[in-house]
Amino acid sequence: MTDNQDKDLPLRDDIRLLGRLLGDTVREQEGDETFAVVEKIRQTSIRFERETGAERERCRAELQAILDGLPRGATTPVVRAFSYFLHLANIAEDQHHIRRRRAHDLAGSKPREGSLVHTLERIRAAGIAPKTVRRVLDVALVSPVLTAHPTEVSRKSILQCQHEVARLLDTRDRMALTPEETAESDLALRRAVLTLWRTRMLRPNRLAVVDEIRNGISYYDETFFAELPRLYAQFEDQLAAAFPEHEDWSLPPFFRIGSWIGGDRDGNPFVTADILRAGLRLQSTAVFEFYLGELHALGGELPLSLLLTAVSPELAALAAKSPDASPHRADEPYRRALTGIYARLAATAKALDRHEATRHAIADAEPYAATAELAADLRVLADSLHAHGAALLAGGRLRRLIRAVEVFGFHLAPIDLRQNSDVHERTVGELLAKAGVCMAYEKLPEEARIGLLLTEIASPRPLYSPHADYAEETAGELAIFFAAKELRDKYGDAALPNCIISKTDGVSDLLEVALLLKEAGLLRPGRPPALSMNIIPLFETIGDLQNSAGVMDRLFGLTAYRALVASRGDEHEVMLGYSDSNKDGGFLTSGWELYKAEVELTEVFRKHGVRLRLFHGRGGSVGRGGGPSYQAILAQPDGAVSGQIRITEQGEVIASKYANPEVGRRNLEILAAATLEATLLNLEHEAEPAAFRGVMDTLSELAFRAYRGLVYETEGFTTYFRESTVVSEISQLNIGSRPASRKASERIEDLRAIPWVFSWAQCRLMLPGWYGFGTAVDTWLSTNPNGLDLLRRMHRSWPFFRTLLSNMDMVLAKTDLGIASRYAELVTDAELRTTVFGRIRDEWERTRRHLLAIEERDELLADNPLLARSIRNRFPYMDPLNHLQVELLRRRRAGDDDERVRRGIHLTINGIAAGLRNSG
Repeated sequence: MTDNQDKDLPLRDDIRLLGRLLGDTVREQEGDETFAVVEKIRQTSIRFERETGAERERCRAELQAILDGLPRGATTPVVRAFSYFLHLANIAEDQHHIRRRRAHDLAGSKPREGSLVHTLERIRAAGIAPKTVRRVLDVALVSPVLTAHPTEVSRKSILQCQHEVARLLDTRDRMALTPEETAESDLALRRAVLTLWRTRMLRPNRLAVVDEIRNGISYYDETFFAELPRLYAQFEDQLAAAFPEHEDWSLPPFFRIGSWIGGDRDGNPFVTADILRAGLRLQSTAVFEFYLGELHALGGELPLSLLLTAVSPELAALAAKSPDASPHRADEPYRRALTGIYARLAATAKALDRHEATRHAIADAEPYAATAELAADLRVLADSLHAHGAALLAGGRLRRLIRAVEVFGFHLAPIDLRQNSDVHERTVGELLAKAGVCMAYEKLPEEARIGLLLTEIASPRPLYSPHADYAEETAGELAIFFAAKELRDKYGDAALPNCIISKTDGVSDLLEVALLLKEAGLLRPGRPPALSMNIIPLFETIGDLQNSAGVMDRLFGLTAYRALVASRGDEHEVMLGYSDSNKDGGFLTSGWELYKAEVELTEVFRKHGVRLRLFHGRGGSVGRGGGPSYQAILAQPDGAVSGQIRITEQGEVIASKYANPEVGRRNLEILAAATLEATLLNLEHEAEPAAFRGVMDTLSELAFRAYRGLVYETEGFTTYFRESTVVSEISQLNIGSRPASRKASERIEDLRAIPWVFSWAQCRLMLPGWYGFGTAVDTWLSTNPNGLDLLRRMHRSWPFFRTLLSNMDMVLAKTDLGIASRYAELVTDAELRTTVFGRIRDEWERTRRHLLAIEERDELLADNPLLARSIRNRFPYMDPLNHLQVELLRRRRAGDDDERVRRGIHLTINGIAAGLRNSG
């Protein structure tokens, strides 16, 4: 047995245990006959994955015969059994990652790559001075941003059952159990699996935006409230150990969790001003409940008596102001001070949110005017403990609570506002027309628009009139901006800091938002002017990415706009869209144009003396810019990070990264570590030869032609896509509040990137993550016969190219052309089916061949045995779900209206998504 096999033994044991418990549950709940069918399918599928040649084809035929012959009533239990096994396997794998990290740490091995200790060791070894590190941290911002993009198909109730299974496995792993305790743990696991089996997997109704907001908040309860303050404390202690010559390593609140949920209106008509208000109220209520609970717990932890300790005059004064007059606590100043703080905080919750604390305060008190007042009171306690020999007591819950207040405020998370530039254009056009300023704004050329907008932004005269009758869309947009002003006044500026403009393609797109902010009182004209919110362009298509640096250069060249940037601290954010650029131009071209845009934007911002912050709009799948965050950040071009980065966390990725607190803390740590390394250790970016860029330019152009040639220029391709995938069925799943398409249209151009990528993942083709690369390399090598050596050199020495190919390697490993061919059979036009699938198959084979040649390997994932093992173990449980999905789709499209068929399709979507983990 190899070392790796030895290390994986606990994982195999966990999977066997959970699989056995699931099998027992199926037998007890559904009967021996159903269990026997499930077991026969499982064993045949495992044989199919292990065999080759004729025997493999025999297994495939046997498996297909079993699945096609399933009685209608047996299909749902079979689908649920295989889906739940994949969910349970995910839990076992997550637990194994935690187990291996703990074993590594306990063994005293060198720090893990991606840990902050490892990063600090590298920084120290590079001779970087502590003051340089301090300077970066003083302006740093690391912000994962939770979105409600609908790729999370699991219900919250299912996730909660899974959390219980994970908790029980973790307890077994960390503790030596007696035989009685082991039996008790087995029973608890059996109960958890039974609960899972009896819990409805699908939502009966579509989620409302408020439901999505509550789902987002739940990750604070599970992970962020505890783990983010703990990460800050850990990092400060590690900095002090790494750089003892620097006395003060107290950090500013540079690490924040952001949110789009409740503020993202792009294509979602259900996000309104009232929803924005409700979202912030729900967030605020959640953070108040957390603070109040922590204060109550602190009261139990700090029963220090004046008979045994002295206190600072400030602490004595705080205790004296407390409404707590109990004689039993007369000599306990910390408890009395905490009672007073609790009363003030409860009053604040009531004043801001009309929220009554679960534990009522003992008396009314004056609300806090700002979080800074609450943090100051808590520091009085900490300072007194430090000054009187009890620093240890200040370093636990109290330290973490102070940090939480600094990070979460009274609003919990900053919500970004986002809307499409077309909507802003129509809103501004109607404002101008109703005010009699310009009757046909939409017909003006760009330069005329810029001039008009600059004039209106500088004017103190408002365009809006409460007496005018505006169109519904315009009224709704104005209401959002007015609500933003109201909510910032109520919860603080940090509650709503950003306005994002989707589909930005010109300077006027940003000036239109500036004008709308002025109308709401969030931009003050004058000398100098003052802008209250960040205006953030989102460049999404290939063309927009290519023009992004030019747009920003022109914008900064406008004296009036540059003055607005100065009022924001000479800092400006730009968002880059990975998903839509991929759908527009394919994987290779999207990746390269994003990289070039970052390089060019960095140069433009440096020229104008503006700090650049990039916001990466990545999805979970490689087809939407996903992949390992650590490698992705380190592969950014020199100067593109500069201590600041924001990254979207979407759909099922949020659950996989942050549902488990320990996994969550590790993922947060990776973001912080990678940001520091990319900022301070730009070692690998210096040797990027011009020859590499030239090759990438050519490969990108060739891949673009191949991708566009298939997706947008092949007659009938839209029909092929819609008939060979579950895109129509996905739109019927109740997984999000936002419609699947921007318009009522069948065109791929109007389809959102999420269902586009999700659909290709379900049929196991993953086309957006690789198509075009094979043709590009093939064509380039035909005119550069010795070019393979150059491509191999690029792979060895260029982090960007290596990361690009690594992500493509992972995607190709998850594809299965045999299964994809069954989906192709759903296409009714035989000639179209043969032509398109033939092109896809040939491109896949070319791509795989060239990828392995460049990587100098014989098989996919040769450098990632853990992922290879995971995929190998999953396929036998995914394959039956794909076969059943195809058969159910065939029945449904033939006119079978049986509700069990529709539900079966949706259940298979859930199970396959669980097996793939990052499907959208």
